[in-house]
Amino acid sequence: MQLSEQEINRRQKREELMRMGIDPYPAQLVDVTTTVADIRSAFQPDGPGTDVAPEQDFSGDERWGNVQLAGRLMIIRISGSASFAELQDSTGRIQLYFRRDDICPGEDKTLYNTVFKKLLDIGDIVGVRGHIFSTKTGELSVYVKEFTILNKALRPLPVVKEVVNEKGEKETYDAFTDPEQRYRQRYVDLIVNPQVRDVFVKRTKLVNSIRQFLSQKGYLEVETPILQPIHGGATARPFRTHHNSLDMTLYMRIANELYLKRLIVGGYDGVFEFAKDFRNEGMDRTHNPEFTQVEFYVAYKDYIWMMDTIEEMVEKVALDVAGTTKVTVGENVIDFKRPWKRLTMFEAIQEYTGVDVSGMEEDELRQVAESRGIKVDSTMGKSKLIDELFGDACEPNLIQPTFITDYPVEMSPLTKKHRSKPGLVERFEAICNGKEIANAYSELNDPLDQRERFEEQLRLAERGDEEAMALDEDFLRALEYGMPPTAGVGLGIDRLTMIMTNQPSIQDVLFFPQMRPEKKQEQSEEKDFVEAGIPAEWVPAVQKLGFLTVDQIRTANPNKLFNDLGGVRKKLKLEAKMPTLDDVKSWIGQ
Repeated sequence: MQLSEQEINRRQKREELMRMGIDPYPAQLVDVTTTVADIRSAFQPDGPGTDVAPEQDFSGDERWGNVQLAGRLMIIRISGSASFAELQDSTGRIQLYFRRDDICPGEDKTLYNTVFKKLLDIGDIVGVRGHIFSTKTGELSVYVKEFTILNKALRPLPVVKEVVNEKGEKETYDAFTDPEQRYRQRYVDLIVNPQVRDVFVKRTKLVNSIRQFLSQKGYLEVETPILQPIHGGATARPFRTHHNSLDMTLYMRIANELYLKRLIVGGYDGVFEFAKDFRNEGMDRTHNPEFTQVEFYVAYKDYIWMMDTIEEMVEKVALDVAGTTKVTVGENVIDFKRPWKRLTMFEAIQEYTGVDVSGMEEDELRQVAESRGIKVDSTMGKSKLIDELFGDACEPNLIQPTFITDYPVEMSPLTKKHRSKPGLVERFEAICNGKEIANAYSELNDPLDQRERFEEQLRLAERGDEEAMALDEDFLRALEYGMPPTAGVGLGIDRLTMIMTNQPSIQDVLFFPQMRPEKKQEQSEEKDFVEAGIPAEWVPAVQKLGFLTVDQIRTANPNKLFNDLGGVRKKLKLEAKMPTLDDVKSWIGQ
């Protein structure tokens, strides 16, 4: 592993601490008595911007005269016998004040002069004990009397610099903003961009709000299998795996619908599950192969009741998470206050295309789709073509929460036929900010009709539709025992969180989104450098300067490389004879 100069330096500091008898990774419990947020709320109830009287000292206060905090050092400012630092815990940041004679009251000043000043780095985790006070400028601080190293960080954090410009405005430099790095190293993102943590706190509030809403209505939270012998409950391409002991193919669930309906058959009036589902499909800003949704099913209800329920539930979520029904998303303000707009699917397509597709057959639908530039192929049946038309013409225009209802029967193999509209089913999707956030049915409970729908899906699969549903004989057997009239819904947690937190990508609301494999940095071996004419004793110096391959060194400026080699020779304490400029030029091929 090629280490940077800072990484080597930190490892050396770790070894020095251990030589001094200081364990840089102690095992004992850390007695934390307060947090940064507790301190600020006590002294600055209106937030960190609130003034605190300068030079106040609370060393004699019963609560604030002896506090213990733990966190990560984010700033260190060394200044002789007194220094400042900034500690970040899970709730915020606060300034620390270190005075040599308080840290080391006796003759031995090693703890301050050596450990604090020379062996601590930004990113190290420490515990401190002291009292609260305010500086001459009124900055709330902790006057440190004791400190303990809890973890020596061996990698440096990205340094985010803030400066105040001539206008008095804060400007940030070298921020950790590259999406690839942020998603791949979420742990670093959470450290240096604390505002990201707020997104995930709100996500938890959102989930808790839904859980509370459903539990208070008396519905039972359950768990169903993630590994399933048949992928069902949605139209999507599954991930497959193999179970060795059973010698059978299993599928990562694409939905938990069919298992929850089995529980309704078994006698529960209402069940719900927060489910991790997996679909082997493309990735974009609203799709991740692994995603979370809540599905719930309630006996003796229909899709009209479910629309009212979803409105009520999501309005409550907005109030719990954002404190208001109005949420800013990009340039739009979305209002979740009930009631939401309702359109049938055919009404929506006609409104946004000017074409009535309600009576069209497959060939006509294909022509309409092609006329709009939609890519179609022979595997697409009526349902797929209508879905593509709706997605192209309607979805992007549905910004405010809208229910799209009454879908064609071909699009919904698990949905009850409409009570008064032949050829349609009792289904709705809730669309918001141009994307579906919920999908619901009056659930099909006629086992013979369900079998026919499954068989139609098999015919689509034979035509090459990889997303068609499989026929689930056990589910059909369950329906034959009788399932009461039922309303069911699946609501996407990730997409709803994107909206409630104003995040542009699903990757911003997943702690660890799926990523392509990280590219390994190429590195030539020592023999490759030697064959290129570089003496073996100088290879470590060349690599230290960041030239990890022979091709990289071919692009170097010979004069700069010559000068840099002199500096790194001292750092590495090389005894090798210094090369001449002509030697260096020959390495580069000049």
